[in-house]
Amino acid sequence: MSVEEFEVQPDSAASTDPASLPIFGTPTDTGAGTTSTSASRPGRRRGGFMLDQAGTEREEAPRASTGNVVALPPRMAQWAKPVESWAVEEGLDWDLVASVRQQAADRLSQEDSGGTESRVTERERGRAIILELLAREAKERLRAGESAWPADLADRLARAVFDAVFGLGRLQPLVDDPQIENIMIFGHDQVTVELTGGRQVAAPPVADSDEELVDFLAFVASRSEVNARSFSPAHPALHMRLDGGARLAAQAWVTPRPQVVIRRHRLTQIALVDLVGLGALSPVAASFLAAVVRSGRSIVVSGAQGAGKTTMVRALCDEIGRHEVIGTFETEYELHLHEMRTKHPHVFAFEARPGSGEVGPDGRRRAGEYTLDQALHDSFRMNLNRQIVGEVRGPEAAAMLKAMQSGSGSISTTHAAHALGAVEKLVTCVMESGSHATHDYALRAVASGINVIVHVDKQTKTTPDGQAQVSRFVSEIITLSLGEQQSGYATTHVFKTAPGATTATAYVLPDEYRDLSRHGFDLDAFTQEQQGRRT
Repeated sequence: MSVEEFEVQPDSAASTDPASLPIFGTPTDTGAGTTSTSASRPGRRRGGFMLDQAGTEREEAPRASTGNVVALPPRMAQWAKPVESWAVEEGLDWDLVASVRQQAADRLSQEDSGGTESRVTERERGRAIILELLAREAKERLRAGESAWPADLADRLARAVFDAVFGLGRLQPLVDDPQIENIMIFGHDQVTVELTGGRQVAAPPVADSDEELVDFLAFVASRSEVNARSFSPAHPALHMRLDGGARLAAQAWVTPRPQVVIRRHRLTQIALVDLVGLGALSPVAASFLAAVVRSGRSIVVSGAQGAGKTTMVRALCDEIGRHEVIGTFETEYELHLHEMRTKHPHVFAFEARPGSGEVGPDGRRRAGEYTLDQALHDSFRMNLNRQIVGEVRGPEAAAMLKAMQSGSGSISTTHAAHALGAVEKLVTCVMESGSHATHDYALRAVASGINVIVHVDKQTKTTPDGQAQVSRFVSEIITLSLGEQQSGYATTHVFKTAPGATTATAYVLPDEYRDLSRHGFDLDAFTQEQQGRRT
């Protein structure tokens, strides 16, 4: 399936088009109270470096749909084009960039007044410091008899230092590229990116050595504006949400070389009809899932890593009414429902926090730690209609199932190889909540709390040119209920893919789900698809 990846989400809150926001360019007045930047960025200069002002946010591309097929928004259609190249700062003195970055960071820390300086003010102060440091370096080079930097090189150096201080350094061009979804790093010089169409291609090195890469990751983790983390031999794993909304996972010291994965969500607003247009599921399956959400039934989305579980949850949440109060529970913010004020005006967002590594006064919990289990328990007095758990992988499953048993229509995700595997995975997670959670107890909790399991699959094929092509789709949808057989639960495949197929078709609809017609489910279309499959 050569379609866009599930998780091609433009950042609705903090995405700024790098092409329209030069770091060291001067905006021009558009005459309407806003600013834009010309291609030449003539701007004023100080010390040979160009200066910029605040930029404008990108506008969300509207969705256009006809019937059951959605037309790709202009931005998504543009992303589907092959990548020719992305910005790579070749010819820069990266040792100089690293040196100036450290000096600028030290200056910013020393000059911090301890007040509530805004992000914009801090960045403007950082720009001024960077320009001063580079101007001083340029003068030293002239005194030493070296030639002056060309204007374009000076601007590129300034931008590189700014990215190193406030962004992701040499990773920033990859993160800014709208066609790149995932960045995989296996050491500083082995970098692979996955494009929005699912194709995987090699990318240039992101550092001059593994040591430099680790040092920079530690710097990024410590100065994060959203949730600072530690990355050191004592804390060899790093999981964090980057300031722009991407998710970063990294390991070092316990691996042969530092390894990093950055997942970039380009579209945070997506609906089931969009997934139909992308070929990820059939119109009938989309109609069924929309009705399930509206009816208040609870759903678990299962799948492998990178299969598109988060995007499926976003699409399901699009069917939740504006009046409903939602709670989201995540290790790092990825759903971003709390940023969609027009669609979801009532969202309480919870984010887990790792501890400092010290044992707390109770002798059990690391100081400062805030777990998903705690967040779910804290939410029970927040008057929520829906609990959306980003991913269940531990004892928080018990608290999640309590919420689901209330019949509010909660949604969650978990890693599993297939839909039935998700049941056993959740049973294991519930049993981790304590000695009271026996297998029978956990099984009853899972079977009575979860109504529907949606499994998303990922396939990777080799293209004729030798590159990898990834496709994602819904492979099965099952219903779950308590049962009397040996397993303790009963399942029914409502939708299932035939061998070799990538579209789940109608199989069996349990009688208790026929009431979904009151919530918009097209029973006639389901019956027709079911009969067509049999013939």
